[in-house]
Amino acid sequence: MNVHEYQAKDLMRQFGIKVLGGKVAKTVDEAVKAAETLKTKLWVVKAQIHAGGRGKAGGVKLAKSLDEVKAHASEILGKTLITHQTGPEGKKVLTLFIEEGCDIEHEYYAGLVLDRNTGKITFMASSEGGVEIEKVAEETPEKIIKVAIDPAVGFTPFVGRKLAYGIGMKDKDLIKKASAFFEGLYNLYVAKDCTIAEINPLVTTKDGEVIALDGKLNFDDNALFRHPDIEELRDPTEESEKELEAAKYGLSYISLDGNIGCLVNGAGLAMGTMDIIKLHGGEPANFLDVGGGATKETVQKAFSIILSDENVKGILVNIFGGIMKCDIIAEGVVGAAKELGVKVPLVVRLEGTNVALGKKILNESGLEIIAADDLADAAKKVVAAVKGKEA
Repeated sequence: MNVHEYQAKDLMRQFGIKVLGGKVAKTVDEAVKAAETLKTKLWVVKAQIHAGGRGKAGGVKLAKSLDEVKAHASEILGKTLITHQTGPEGKKVLTLFIEEGCDIEHEYYAGLVLDRNTGKITFMASSEGGVEIEKVAEETPEKIIKVAIDPAVGFTPFVGRKLAYGIGMKDKDLIKKASAFFEGLYNLYVAKDCTIAEINPLVTTKDGEVIALDGKLNFDDNALFRHPDIEELRDPTEESEKELEAAKYGLSYISLDGNIGCLVNGAGLAMGTMDIIKLHGGEPANFLDVGGGATKETVQKAFSIILSDENVKGILVNIFGGIMKCDIIAEGVVGAAKELGVKVPLVVRLEGTNVALGKKILNESGLEIIAADDLADAAKKVVAAVKGKEA
């Protein structure tokens, strides 16, 4: 789950991480009023979308007067920003963050992520802040300092000093402040079950402060039951309507750009199904895992979500019955196909618990269902059916 920059900074304050003052605005008038309340002569008007690269896309503007704040707010609000993280469709700006400016001495990068190779939370820092860290990693990897933190020990003063020295800080007072900053970010990461905590840029000012000028926090969806305060920060306008609807029914759904809808039980099997569709020349329209506890009604809902995508020209149902029984899936498939009037080719592959009963239900349904013997056969058949329909 993602949050906006202003929400991330509210959380940072709770952990002693220094950030600048700022106000949220939904309209141009609110933006001007917000600027008036901030005790500064320099403002930054920032678009709030769940994507990086806002500055390059024209979503971050510096203002030296209230008139400039108004002009920038008018320009950015309602604008569709296209960045390297939004995709070509971009994201529409509905919220602004009006923040105080500051006198920057140097820009750095700081971030935390779980390194699955070592099983440890790894702190990364770089003297190259304010630019894409991926570009730094590719072109000058030696400028990125990495410190893996032992979970049995946690964050220690040594880690903070190593990071600060590693990115070129020399002043003792600055190193002390930076170390406290890094510790606060680590504590936030652990306490709130983050998957990513990223500050780009982290800046030092000419009066010797260490400040998070930007902030990106991602949270583990599976841990949200422990953090109702984080769950409340969810912005439905930043998420796909289909994905939100699917989540209500316990379905894991992600929309893609292809034309073959997928209904699968198990995340690994769903990924494998998508791969084999591509292997045989097709393009998956979605990732959809109905999970092990799906009911007939859940399967019907999954079908309706798949068919709500106008690009879908065929559907592949791939079920390996374990906890989820094949007959339950079959009943859901038949019920959905009849209720929704499925008019696209429907290929079904069933295997596992109650498979004979499941196939019997499908065969006696009176529907034009294309049966498949195995996953490869299913992929070939759905790709051929879709291409035949398009031809």
